[in-house]
Amino acid sequence: MTFMTLTMIAALWQAPAAAPLTAAQQIAAAVQAAPEERRADATVMGYDDSGKLVTLRQGKNDLICLADNPKDAEFEVDCYQKDLEPFMARGRELSAQGLKGKERNESRWKEMESGKLAMPKAPSTLYILEGKGYDSATGAITKPYRRYVVYTPYATPETSGLSTMPIPGGPWLMFPGKPSAHIMIDPPEPDEKK
Repeated sequence: MTFMTLTMIAALWQAPAAAPLTAAQQIAAAVQAAPEERRADATVMGYDDSGKLVTLRQGKNDLICLADNPKDAEFEVDCYQKDLEPFMARGRELSAQGLKGKERNESRWKEMESGKLAMPKAPSTLYILEGKGYDSATGAITKPYRRYVVYTPYATPETSGLSTMPIPGGPWLMFPGKPSAHIMIDPPEPDEKK
């Protein structure tokens, strides 16, 4: 007689893993982070069958959109001004090496201050769209949440007039005085709305 543990029973009842998104599905999902009028001409980067990040569509404007990473549990797509690509690419490289949060930020700051890593001098925008899931058949995002980041290198409260304290729904300055100083705009999350 064979006995099954609860873990074994649970494994039998788990839903099958979702199929990887096609290039067209990744493009449709990724561009949702961009302003609507800029989506059609944005470059889109996504993942091939081996999980490698590749260019899925070469665009005609200055935006790069990044498809959801299939290795991450949560859904997130981003679009950003193309001059931010060296900064973003370096962040992905450092994350792949296991650096997160403060370590990753400090590593990039050192590289920017030394001139090894380029950062745009003019303000550059990052659009972030997150959710609890994505339906590739309908293009619907479960519990979508948008955030906005405007990079303003070395900005301080004195040069920008912004607070460094988070303001729900309003702009505030993160990493003041650093090479990747940026204005954050965080609307209330869907569950926080009353």
